[in-house]
Amino acid sequence: DAQESRGLGDVYKRQSLKLPEKPMSKVARYLQVEDILLAVNVTNKQRLFEQVGQHLQETRQLPADWVAASLWRRELAASTAIGEGVAVPHARLAELDRIHALYLRPQTAMAFAAPDQQPVSDILVLLVPAPADQQHLDLLADTARLFTNPRFRQALLRCTAPMQVKQLFDHW
Repeated sequence: DAQESRGLGDVYKRQSLKLPEKPMSKVARYLQVEDILLAVNVTNKQRLFEQVGQHLQETRQLPADWVAASLWRRELAASTAIGEGVAVPHARLAELDRIHALYLRPQTAMAFAAPDQQPVSDILVLLVPAPADQQHLDLLADTARLFTNPRFRQALLRCTAPMQVKQLFDHW
């Protein structure tokens, strides 16, 4: 861990970005290293949601089809792409007892009906218990704060391993 931590610090030094001293990200509370998937081989939203469902079935025993259908239902209401290559697919599920967050980076940026028409390469999936509460709203606000920061997105792009991504979320 110390070696990986130094590795991320080195990324910041080389890029003249400073690692903040204390954790600030609410997202970091819910994002686990095993839920950070890099170079994911998906080309469309439906396949992405299926992959998220499969991952959560394998790691959290949540039914894959249930997860994928919930994300797809929300996406059909309106695109969850927010621009600048970022999408935040999310769904409220009465059956959940806690928040689940996943970060995915597709091998190739994918179309997501973004407001700026840019393809998406950073995807943060949020599954939260229903009904929505202040914690859910705070989490969405924190996600927007992180991903609208160009320095955060640049640092995220330089992360090549799940532990680096986790540390970035932990310390930004």
